[in-house]
Amino acid sequence: MPRTKSYIGAIKELRKRYYAALSGKESLIKLISEVEISEQVYNSNAIENSRLTLEETEKILLQLDLDRYITERELFETKNLARVVAYMETRSHEQPLTMEVMLFLHKMLLTNIRDDIAGRIRMQNEWVRVGSHIAANPADIRELLDTMFGEYAANSSEHIVKRIARFHLMFEHIHPFVDGNGRMGRVMNNYLLLREGFVPMVILYATREKYYQAFAAFDANGSTAHMEDIVGLALQESYHKRLAYLEGKRIVALSAYGKMEKISLSDLLNKAQRQTIEAFREKGTWKIGV
Repeated sequence: MPRTKSYIGAIKELRKRYYAALSGKESLIKLISEVEISEQVYNSNAIENSRLTLEETEKILLQLDLDRYITERELFETKNLARVVAYMETRSHEQPLTMEVMLFLHKMLLTNIRDDIAGRIRMQNEWVRVGSHIAANPADIRELLDTMFGEYAANSSEHIVKRIARFHLMFEHIHPFVDGNGRMGRVMNNYLLLREGFVPMVILYATREKYYQAFAAFDANGSTAHMEDIVGLALQESYHKRLAYLEGKRIVALSAYGKMEKISLSDLLNKAQRQTIEAFREKGTWKIGV
């Protein structure tokens, strides 16, 4: 059941705590963001059916040898997305997200993968299908994108969770590119969050089933509630992670915390997934600051 209204107050308080704790610790946040790039890349690629593990993703970004053969496409998908994420984190503070910025990021994403379509929207006869959804007519894409950007700007008084969710759903419904739409959509989510003074989030591969259900609900009846649920939870988790470090807490696995507090792990995992405790995931492991 979507719970967007409950996120509004929680995220407001987390953001307030974050900025209070941030002063003098900007280098720590920069370090967390750099370390998190591999998780951003792994999860986003995995949602698009990449076979690479998180460990393999980290090795590629560190230019270490892998234990198995991977394709040239897998290599560039990893390196390019990491470049886009790193570039976006700087660029978002300097310039609003526009059509031109989006196209530039897409060119970075698909260089050496599909140079023929990198940095441009679909043209005549370039139709794409996502499951049972036929994406927008190529002739309508530019107008639809203008509407998408315009709606986001016009609804500035709405909570960021609602705005990001709708923007993301509209973008993926349009599917303006021949390839790279999913990765671009998740990059732009964080561009917009950072631009408005929030922290970036990671949409995890582990949530893929619910993530796809959110798109299906939007395609079927225009519902944004399920995506708001995903964005709200992911954003809270990102704040919880950063606050655990900024506030100098001792970070322990949730399983260890359960033993310390004599709370069942199943109960803690349920609360962590609902973000009713300040738990977060690192490399797939639930942790908490104590």
